[in-house]
Amino acid sequence: MDEQARKTALRMIPYGLYVLTAGTKDGDKAAATINWVTQTSFAPPLLALGIKTDSAVYSHARETGALVLNILGKGQQGAAFAFFKPAEYADGKLSGEAVTWAANGAPVLESAPAAVELKVREVVELGDHHTFVAEVTGVHLNKTITGRPDEVVLEMKDLGEKVFYGG
Repeated sequence: MDEQARKTALRMIPYGLYVLTAGTKDGDKAAATINWVTQTSFAPPLLALGIKTDSAVYSHARETGALVLNILGKGQQGAAFAFFKPAEYADGKLSGEAVTWAANGAPVLESAPAAVELKVREVVELGDHHTFVAEVTGVHLNKTITGRPDEVVLEMKDLGEKVFYGG
């Protein structure tokens, strides 16, 4: 297979950007920017998420099964870049972002237009990212969404000409 053609073709798949959080208010916390997310079922509502196996959020997801998918909105490039590196919690903020706490205990970024609480149901252990199948157990709309909800989402292409993931 031509490696450059493979990269080009796979990079044509559009990706939203999300911050996946785990942990508890009184315990350890973890967060990471992710982009491999899709809904896989309406009933029950299920999402599939690709999570890098050597990340702290991966460890928390395996241990607790409780996550929050924070859906970043247009203009939140700073938050996306902040969570490319390990998260730090100080003064009630996770990597500088104010948080509240989901019913499942994980942090919710107040600045994200929406967040989805998740319970891990299954993990497919293939590749350098494992696929977590998780059930939606709660939602948070932190801003009023008007028009098409998918037009509000920060996308990989919004990070600039030279930022890619995948391929």
